[in-house]
Amino acid sequence: SQVLNKMGAQIDGAGSEVMTIEGVSALKPVTHEIMPDRIEAGTFLVAGALAGGTVEVAPCVPSHLGALLQKLEEEHVKLEIKENSITVKGGGSLKGVNVTTLPFPGFPTDMQAQFMVLLSLAEGMSAITETVFENRFIHVSELQRMGADIEIKGNTAIVRGVKHLSGAKVMASDLRASASLILAGLVARGPTEVTRIYHIDRGYEAIEKKLRGLGAELGRVKDS
Repeated sequence: SQVLNKMGAQIDGAGSEVMTIEGVSALKPVTHEIMPDRIEAGTFLVAGALAGGTVEVAPCVPSHLGALLQKLEEEHVKLEIKENSITVKGGGSLKGVNVTTLPFPGFPTDMQAQFMVLLSLAEGMSAITETVFENRFIHVSELQRMGADIEIKGNTAIVRGVKHLSGAKVMASDLRASASLILAGLVARGPTEVTRIYHIDRGYEAIEKKLRGLGAELGRVKDS
């Protein structure tokens, strides 16, 4: 609606339950900058919280990440939030929290798998309740192969924090599962091999290159 209104459309109530559109005679050409991907930004924030050190994610729109930032702060992750960037300072002790996925502006279902990795290494017990999609816990069995203590009860995953994850050969089932398994592999003891990694390219551009830029040791290997 933002770009259409810039072009001369009359759209009110975008993002609310009721949207009103009044027809106009014509639209005009404009220049519009696409907003940063909040899920990619959130994934790198979780990566920084997991791996330690300081990671700045920019450009991003912090107001689009409000629910995630709130849960990161509840988990004792240190954040520095500016107008167009967020800096995460990882390496501290993580605290378990409860999360319920909701439509925007609630906690995004597309961050559920990545955040589960973080909770797997947090102190105490956490719960992730999925209310947006069914069958969104397919990645759990692969995280369990790496040593995560996760129990599924209906649409809720009970996560009990462990001291560490262990490298393993795991299989990605979808886009966000791919991201979660890569993040788990970054902090696991020993090597991790993620197969069917082609899913990741639907939502992340050159994720391995960006992670290597942060010091991660990973690479993509073609199937023989």
